[in-house]
Amino acid sequence: MKLTKSEIIKLLLSKDDEQAKLHASAALVRNENVGQKVYFRGLIEFSNFCENDCHYCGIRRSNANVERYSLEMDEILECIDFSARAGYGSVVLQSGQLQSKSFVDFVDKIVQKTKEKYPEMGITLSIGEQNRKTYKKLFDSGATRYLLRIETSNRDHYFKLHPEEMSFEKRKNCLLELKDIGYQVGTGVMIESPYQTVENLADDLVFFKENDLDMIGMGPFIPHSDTIFSGHATGRLETALNMISVLRLEMPDINIAASTALQAISPTGRELGLMAGANVIMPMVTPKKYRRGFLLYDGKPCQNESSKDCMRCIIARIKSAGLTPALGETGDSEYFKKRKRG
Repeated sequence: MKLTKSEIIKLLLSKDDEQAKLHASAALVRNENVGQKVYFRGLIEFSNFCENDCHYCGIRRSNANVERYSLEMDEILECIDFSARAGYGSVVLQSGQLQSKSFVDFVDKIVQKTKEKYPEMGITLSIGEQNRKTYKKLFDSGATRYLLRIETSNRDHYFKLHPEEMSFEKRKNCLLELKDIGYQVGTGVMIESPYQTVENLADDLVFFKENDLDMIGMGPFIPHSDTIFSGHATGRLETALNMISVLRLEMPDINIAASTALQAISPTGRELGLMAGANVIMPMVTPKKYRRGFLLYDGKPCQNESSKDCMRCIIARIKSAGLTPALGETGDSEYFKKRKRG
């Protein structure tokens, strides 16, 4: 579907019956283009050390209240073993951004060991901005997807959310490099973050489409108490769900995640995200003792559940949304497959 910016804005602002129609239309488009399966990404937050100082982030470099941690190799491999046993066809290796050789070599070793033991497992990396050589090295070792959130596609807005030393142009260029190397490329934005307008959100959706992105993860902005945005209003669930639905109408065959942040502001947030058109979910696999160290925002759910409990909960949520848990499947983006062929 090709919508004008004004049409996108109108849909993003829809409420009540119009909103229900929007979500139902998006779910139908999802079913027709990618089916009713929901794909799993076992989320392993393996380190909260970060060299960036993003104004909104709970693990920002200057936050002295965070207890820093890095999982040992054996701990990470145990998480990957659990993911395989649970039937998660893919894992996400997520950390704060570090660019040292030792960090890159460590991640590369994780990827290699994972592919040696589970050659069919999909591996998504979410480790921030790196250089092209690093992206290529990790891709050659077996990483197939990369998630790098732009957070906003508006340059002026970007600099209101990030310190001066960070570059909007570099972030965009990283996405282009990842795509050129051959990754399935994912990004996303915070919805109703400080200084953001509905026009910005409409532009974000246009940005996703114009840049041929394969997967999107976005959720409502939720403030963290140890940042300059402490006390700022939390993004509304309704706007976040409308963003998912309009994106599904605009990009029918990409992968869209029902983010954990949706559940942070509503007990059934992730189910509602699925019913609004999403088709990916990321159950927590991070060892429970480390989870409080990776609080990007306040009130993050699933802090006290075991990985087994989280698995059972997620499967139940998917079924309650009338969808099918796609256990044992990597769930590659249909859009990526078409883009690769063409």
